[in-house]
Amino acid sequence: MPRFLAAQANTQLITLPWDTGLADWPEENLVALPRGISRHVVRFVRVGTEIYALKEVMERLALHEYELLRDLTRLDTPSVEPVGVVTARFDRDGQPLDPILMTRHLQFSLPYRSLFNRGVRQDTVNRLVDAMVVLLARLHLIGFLWGDVSLSNTLFRRDAGAFAAYLVDAETSELHDALTDGQREHDLTIARTNLYGEFCDLEAGGLLDEALDPLVLVETIESRYRELWDELTGVEEFNTGEMHRIESRVRRLNALGFDVAELDITTDFAGSTIRIQPKVVDAGHHSRRLIRLTGMDTEENQARRLLNDLDYYRARTDQQGADEAIVAHEWLTEQFEPILQLVPMELRGKLEPAELYHEMLEHRWFLSEQAGAEIPMEEAAQLYVNTVLRGLPDEAVAVSAMESMGPLANPFDPSQGFADEEDERPYDPWEDEAAESVADQEPATAYLDIAALRANAKK
Repeated sequence: MPRFLAAQANTQLITLPWDTGLADWPEENLVALPRGISRHVVRFVRVGTEIYALKEVMERLALHEYELLRDLTRLDTPSVEPVGVVTARFDRDGQPLDPILMTRHLQFSLPYRSLFNRGVRQDTVNRLVDAMVVLLARLHLIGFLWGDVSLSNTLFRRDAGAFAAYLVDAETSELHDALTDGQREHDLTIARTNLYGEFCDLEAGGLLDEALDPLVLVETIESRYRELWDELTGVEEFNTGEMHRIESRVRRLNALGFDVAELDITTDFAGSTIRIQPKVVDAGHHSRRLIRLTGMDTEENQARRLLNDLDYYRARTDQQGADEAIVAHEWLTEQFEPILQLVPMELRGKLEPAELYHEMLEHRWFLSEQAGAEIPMEEAAQLYVNTVLRGLPDEAVAVSAMESMGPLANPFDPSQGFADEEDERPYDPWEDEAAESVADQEPATAYLDIAALRANAKK
C-alpha cells in the first residue's frame, strides 16, 4: 500500500493505479489537457470533480518541491497548489516505482507552446514576456530563488487582455529570507539560456512571428526585469522641498500592479535629504494596517492613500524611529482631523471623511506637480474646498436625484447610463489624458513601460 503525504486527504485517490508506472496508466484515468515540455512523466487525472496534475519524480525532489509549493501558497505567490506526495510505490512484481507529486490543475491555464500553436501576434508575445517578468520579480521579492527559470516551467492565464504567469516547477528552487544580487543574477543567467533555447525552438518550428528575434526577446525580458526591480526596490534621494516625489513613486508602483505596504524613509542629520525605499506587500494589507493604527475602517485604496500620507507625515516630522502607533495617533489628531475641520459644516455631507481627505491629497499632489514644489496641505485643502468641493452634489442628494432622471438602460450596470440618455459623457481631463497616453502606445509596451509611467506622473 503506498504512503500518502497530503495536507487534505481525498479518499478517492486511493483507487488510482499506484502500482503502475505513470507512463502506463490506463486512458480511463487520464484527462487530455495541454501540457508543457517536461523531463519527467506528467499526466492529468480526474478524481471526482477535481483534476490533478501528477508528476513522477525521485522522492527527495518530490518532497522538496511539495514543501516549497506549500510555502508559496502561504505567501500568496502565483504558483500551482500542492496536493500531496505518494511514496512507497511498488509494481506488481515488487519493483520500486518513483514517488508522484500531485498538484491541483490550474483552471483556464495554458503552457506557452499551446498559446504559440494558435498563432500569436507580436503584442501578445510582449504580454507573455511582461507576465514572465512580473512573476520573476514577485518571486525574488519574497526571497525565492527559482533555479530553473523557463517558459516550460510557467503556466499562463488570460487576464483582461493581458496574461498572468504562474510557477509550475520548483524542483531546483530555494526559499531564503532575502536574495543577494548574485542569486538574482544566477536566475537571470539561467533565464537567458533557457528562454533563448525555447524561442529558438519555436522559431525553428515556424511558430514564432518572423518579426521577432529570439535574442531580442531575451534581452527585452532582462531589461524589463531590471527596470521593474529598480522601480520596486531602488532607493531614491531628494531634498525636503520635493516631498511630492514620494507620491509619484507610489503611483508608479500602483500602476505596475504592486501595492506598497510602507515606505522606508530616512533623513540625513541635517534633515535636508530624504531617502525612500518601498516595501511591496499582499492585497488587503493597507486596510488591516489602518484599522489597527487608527480604528478607521475604509476601502483598500482609501487606506493605501491615507497610510501613504501617514508615512509622509512621519518623514516630515522626522519621527522615523518613533513607535508607529504613537505617530499614527499624532497624525490623526494633528493632521487628519484638523484638515477635515477646514471644511464648512454645510459641505461635509458631500463626501464621507476618508474619501474627502483622499480627494484633498489628490488635489495637493496635482497642484504640487504643476508647481514643481511642495504645496502645504492646508493651502491645498482650502483650494479644494473652494474650487472643487462646492461644486459637488451631496452624496445623499445625488442618490435620490437619480431616481427622477428616468430608468437606467441596464438596471444591473448603471455605468451604461439612462435609457433616454442622448448627451455625451462629461469631459474628464484625467481620464482623457490617461487614455491618450495609453492610446499612443502598443498595449503591450504600455504595460511595463516604466519610462512612460514616470513621464505621465510628471505631467
